[in-house]
Amino acid sequence: MLILVAKAEAQTSALAISDSLYAVGEYKEAIEVLEGISDNSERIHQSLAKYHSAAGNSAIAIEHYEKLLEFNPKRLLTAIDYGKLLVKTGKLSKADSLFSSLTNKYPENANFYYQHALIKEKQKDSTAMDLFMQSIALDKFHQGALYKIAKEELRNRRYSLAEKLSKQGLEANPENASLLSILAQTYSSLKEYRKAIPHYEKLQELGQESEFIYSKLGYANYQLFDYKRAILYYKKALEFEDRNAATHFILGKLYAQTGDLDKSETHLLMAILIKKQPVDAEFLSLGLTYKLQKKYKDALDYFDKALEENPDNQRALYEKAVAADNYYKDRELVLQHYNTYLRKYEKKGNPGMLSLTRNRIKDIKKKLHLEE
Repeated sequence: MLILVAKAEAQTSALAISDSLYAVGEYKEAIEVLEGISDNSERIHQSLAKYHSAAGNSAIAIEHYEKLLEFNPKRLLTAIDYGKLLVKTGKLSKADSLFSSLTNKYPENANFYYQHALIKEKQKDSTAMDLFMQSIALDKFHQGALYKIAKEELRNRRYSLAEKLSKQGLEANPENASLLSILAQTYSSLKEYRKAIPHYEKLQELGQESEFIYSKLGYANYQLFDYKRAILYYKKALEFEDRNAATHFILGKLYAQTGDLDKSETHLLMAILIKKQPVDAEFLSLGLTYKLQKKYKDALDYFDKALEENPDNQRALYEKAVAADNYYKDRELVLQHYNTYLRKYEKKGNPGMLSLTRNRIKDIKKKLHLEE
């Protein structure tokens, strides 16, 4: 009896020591302490499974989980940990079989359906969505399942369902960043920017700062004509990724809108330098900035560059004629520019630009006639 008591005390002491070592990240030492115990109990296998998993010894951890479940198949938390480790190590077929068995045994457990759905998703099996739906049927506030389905609805542009499911989850957990993001993106997709902004701001408050969040806030404010606030958010986005050509491009347009033409020029030039694909839109915007600065020769150069990148950029061809009108004194030469635009776009062009072009051609011809 005394020997048994002594052994029990030694085991308890060893478990306490190993737990302490595990808590401070000394996994190897914790494992060595437990392996020094000649005991085959559930408690030892449970700790060894946990320690080996933390140490990255997944194969050994799996062996201990399997022994544990042999001892006691009803250890549900152990089964979940075992299943997650199977997924982590790419043993999807085995994990699939495990959670299929668990959902059959415990058909009212929403989390088992959810974990099974995650495996099906990794297997690119379309039944994953059905399993996520089953999770929600059992637990209407299941955060993970609601996020997965809401995300899918957003991807498929079923915005009313994405909104409904996001709100359903946020009712139970108003600070679920994933659902806040889906809801904000849903409103952005619907162009309901006033509704989108508070949810992006909530994400910001929750510490979810990123280029994505700030760019979305910038764009929403841009669409609401709050250019100063849009600039503030896009500048924040640049703090995360300062070589994003699209952000520099939008900032260039925004600064032009607010009259800060020097900063507009700087950001548009940055967009052109960074971007590797055709940059006719950036060249056009820079040309428009130079036009506003009354630097018509520079404007002409960049409208030409835009047309080199994309000969079908209608706005660039029209603006080239306008810049030429302001730069050249030779009315015949200016007339040629307007006629070039008119010939190309007379049947398919922008009605406003065509009307202005025809009126200007009439004015120039009248002046030329008077000069004869």
